[in-house]
Amino acid sequence: MPEPVSTRLLYLVVCAAPPARHIAELVEAAQRDSWDVYIIATETAYTWLPTGQLAALTGHPVSYRQRHPDEPRSLPPADAIAVVPATFNTINKWATGINDSMALGVLNEALGMGLPIVASPFVKTSLARHPAFNAHLRLLADHGVRLTPVQALSPCEDGETFCWHVITTELHTLPTPHQPPAEP
Repeated sequence: MPEPVSTRLLYLVVCAAPPARHIAELVEAAQRDSWDVYIIATETAYTWLPTGQLAALTGHPVSYRQRHPDEPRSLPPADAIAVVPATFNTINKWATGINDSMALGVLNEALGMGLPIVASPFVKTSLARHPAFNAHLRLLADHGVRLTPVQALSPCEDGETFCWHVITTELHTLPTPHQPPAEP
């Protein structure tokens, strides 16, 4: 008898950049790898997304706003987080600890808790050359964030709209719940 597949919980933080419009493809790929996906969108990305379709696909509403103090927490604890696409604005705010949205609150808290995080920056070439951006990427990497190369999600030639396999490959390397991280 085969062993049951363990489902892990993934927060997928979605920022407003072109790959966001096709994020359902990444959700489906993650689900094939036994991830239970909860989408947390930045406020701008939320306006770009087919939220009803994504809620039906994941079985969970797309979250985007901070809860009010009298509202209960609506998200179960995550095993890992993916930030896809990670924009210039989100990377810079996150690295400096700005906590002015639900997405940034989740990212800041996860970084402080040491949760496994994969981030795939997607920014204009001119913004990628900005000195603050590069310094912030190094800071996040120094604190354990696994970064894909900038623009790793460019359109692919193998039929994928964007190179989602870059993210799923990184997710495969994350430790499973209750498994110690691999030695460097």
